[in-house]
Amino acid sequence: MTLDDFRALIADLPSADGAAMAGALMRNGQLTKPPGALGRLEGVAFWLAGWQGSDKPRILSPQIAIFAGNHGVVAQGVSAFPPEVTVQMVANFQHGGAAVNQLARVAGAAMTVTALDLDRPTADFTAQDAMTAEETAAALQAGWDAVAETSDLLVPGEMGIGNTTSAAALALALYGGAPEDWVGRGTGVDDAGLARKASAVARGVARLTTRDPLAVLSALGGREIAAMAGAILRARHLRIPVLLDGFIACSAAAVLQSANPAALDHCLAAHVSAEAAHGRLLAALKKEPLLNLGLRLGEGSGAALAINIVRAAAECHSSMATFAEAGVAGG
Repeated sequence: MTLDDFRALIADLPSADGAAMAGALMRNGQLTKPPGALGRLEGVAFWLAGWQGSDKPRILSPQIAIFAGNHGVVAQGVSAFPPEVTVQMVANFQHGGAAVNQLARVAGAAMTVTALDLDRPTADFTAQDAMTAEETAAALQAGWDAVAETSDLLVPGEMGIGNTTSAAALALALYGGAPEDWVGRGTGVDDAGLARKASAVARGVARLTTRDPLAVLSALGGREIAAMAGAILRARHLRIPVLLDGFIACSAAAVLQSANPAALDHCLAAHVSAEAAHGRLLAALKKEPLLNLGLRLGEGSGAALAINIVRAAAECHSSMATFAEAGVAGG
């Protein structure tokens, strides 16, 4: 597909099933608990019901889809680690050795890993567009193709040395402010590295001649960020609910929301990370995180951890007895 094909897909999105949500709301009022006693878990269940099209939603086949890409902007000294770490971490994912592998196992989630031309980093966006339109479309397509149609919950994750710089540049371009509002320490850069990141972000955004979100993605994004956007979009067209991970995953989501304000209705923010600007980005996305545990690993790890929160919401809603079923007075 071309970028124009993806623009059309972003413009024409399916909506949640209102009847299923209404049924879930009605069922919630009959369950053996005081009204509102399960707090946000109740809202999560209603959200799931709308996207699964069932007043008794369940999480049986979650998928964690990890995308990896390398960034030419690392030439600006924006990372504490060299680009070859991306390749090494992909191998670690494939051998089951990363944190997200353990979280996937605990959550009973299938995990896929898609490496995107790791031997061919994106261009340094301080000097030229990170990707051509064709490269951006190919990365979006890779994300689109990675989503299993049998999944009932999707976690898009990433790995890519330099990608917090790309994410910060996207956030600045889409939402404004100052570079310092959006850059953080990422892999653990020192103060000088942080200043280099802010400078790189400022120079990259200054080069922009468009505010079209997919063109901005081409100019500043990484292949893994584009792939996450493609996966989130595919999930929407399949009506698969999505858990958003940290700052980088949310920058991919921000591209979609900037193109269509309703594009993230099927998404929940799994957590707020310790990366400095993630809370600011969640506010721009109008998403309230489920968890706040000081995580800043990426890999989809925070969202993977939240899978069982969402599953618990579904199970309480769908498996709890009603007052009538339990023979409890007061319903």
